Amino acid sequence: MDLERIRNFSIIAHIDHGKSTLADRMLEITGVVSQREAKDQLLDGMELERERGITIKAVNVTLPWTKDGVEYQLNLIDTPGHVDFNYEVSRSLAACEGALLLVDATQGVEAQTVANCYLAVEGDLEIIPVLNKIDLPTAEPARIAEEIEVSLGLDAGDPPCVSAKTGEGVKELLDVIVDRVPPPQGDRDAPLRALVIDAIYDDYRGIVVYVRIVDGELTEKSKVTLMSSGKTYDVNEVGIFQPTEKKTGSLSAGEVGYFWGAIKTLEDIKIGETVTHSKDTGTPASEPLPGYEEPQPMVYAGIYPSYNADLPILRKALDKLKLNDASFTFEPEKSEALGFGFRCGFLGMLHMDVVQERLERESNVQIVQTAPSVKYEVLTTDGETLVINSPSQLPEPNHIDEIREPIVRASVVTPPEYLGLVMKFNEEKRGTYVRQEHISPQRVILVYDLPLAEIVFDYYDKLKSGTKGYATLSYDVLGNVKSDLIRLNILVNATPVDALSAICHRSEAEKRGRELCQRLRREIPRHMFDVPIQAAIGNRVVARETVKALRKDVTAKCYGGDITRKRKLLEKQKEGKKRMKHVGNVEIPQKAFLAVLGGDDGKKKGKK
Repeated sequence: MDLERIRNFSIIAHIDHGKSTLADRMLEITGVVSQREAKDQLLDGMELERERGITIKAVNVTLPWTKDGVEYQLNLIDTPGHVDFNYEVSRSLAACEGALLLVDATQGVEAQTVANCYLAVEGDLEIIPVLNKIDLPTAEPARIAEEIEVSLGLDAGDPPCVSAKTGEGVKELLDVIVDRVPPPQGDRDAPLRALVIDAIYDDYRGIVVYVRIVDGELTEKSKVTLMSSGKTYDVNEVGIFQPTEKKTGSLSAGEVGYFWGAIKTLEDIKIGETVTHSKDTGTPASEPLPGYEEPQPMVYAGIYPSYNADLPILRKALDKLKLNDASFTFEPEKSEALGFGFRCGFLGMLHMDVVQERLERESNVQIVQTAPSVKYEVLTTDGETLVINSPSQLPEPNHIDEIREPIVRASVVTPPEYLGLVMKFNEEKRGTYVRQEHISPQRVILVYDLPLAEIVFDYYDKLKSGTKGYATLSYDVLGNVKSDLIRLNILVNATPVDALSAICHRSEAEKRGRELCQRLRREIPRHMFDVPIQAAIGNRVVARETVKALRKDVTAKCYGGDITRKRKLLEKQKEGKKRMKHVGNVEIPQKAFLAVLGGDDGKKKGKK
């Protein structure tokens, strides 16, 4: 299709503002999906996405649309809304020329609305503010439009108003997209340059590559070269998504689609790679495309197989996941308590939770996940700077000059009545006040600088529960600052368990140690001997709890006679328990490793 008749756009919004529902209506109205095939969250292909009602992976689909008798090709990319999947959003926007900024007409501007809008501005995209859920009686389109202008600086004088649920205003919105989103720039006669925006592994076809064609044309039966590795492959099939794969035979500049060939090994393809013609079938491009900025993991955790024999299966599952999720990283590591496993990097707590569930579902392997931590910089007494992401990597205190922890600038959007509560909460989390902005009588943006480790611990859950779900959070990493941090060691049955250790601020170490010991006492099952659980800073024990032994009444058969008979049996049992304590192994379940994520009250169980 002619470049002037192609529109590439993305839908960006805060979580739960109706992106996937709007995409569903567009699929139905453009005739890509029939009424019989239609279902909610059609583009959310993962079972996990449907269960949680969230979008995890950005998905693209090609929509035919006719305006004023002219046929257009609209390439839509539905993006996630949670802060943890920001990298998915940024990659999607790199393949577009325009973005629909969807705002709930009942809720207004939220934290992630602001963050995603800035991403689109940085990408120099045409941003179209759209008000959703106007069918609800509590909708206030005029007030929300003013809120968009004040907080985001966008022209929202007469924004398109839609109801993604009923389909009202969606046809008019498609016309607005044709009018306002600029057509893609590209040269169809130039050598092929295609940007790899995603990829999946298929057991029968190998790796299926999702591409945005920037210059030239990609056709079946041609040969392509990956510019970073220089490897050449035959192209077996080329097509578009509607929303399932539809074979077209070719893709030209400006279009978004897929191809697959003889790419069999997972290491051969990288997200952000540039694909061009090989010397056998055409003229290769001389310069690769800029690609994507590498994501920086925020949270690290160890993932280990429950059974050591499953280590190769887990390695293969992580390789497949890495291909489909470019923001996920992993490297091998060894734990004294858990054996061989992998140190994995995630963009946030929800991302970590999703990866764990995907691994268990898609690879059918049972895993143990350790408590999360963040990346620290350690300046040693020798003048060397170490970057660590695990408490076990921290040197001994006498070798440490200073420790620097990552600081984030967090923006919390909250109703005014919760302002004092949120400010108090941020102060407790070692936050530094930056500013506040009143974007409307119903909305305040509160900006604080906070240690990333505090956000990782339990910040999001407490923020939501304290504000009855009204407050929303978005954050960006600023850098590292010096802090008084120490390692809190956890000993189970007098044996240090490196997977349960944590790095925390000295002022909170004793409190954290007591809470952690209390939670572990509830999570570790009772054994035939007492199991002491201790929290220690260096050689000083700051907290202790004991999992009491299971007791058998060995004197039950003594229904008479002298007391010495009972004492003899009790002494015999005591000697047996001493031997068990000496050789016994303590079983620590998976939920005990996540006990550090529980609440401060000591009554909440460790949750994922």
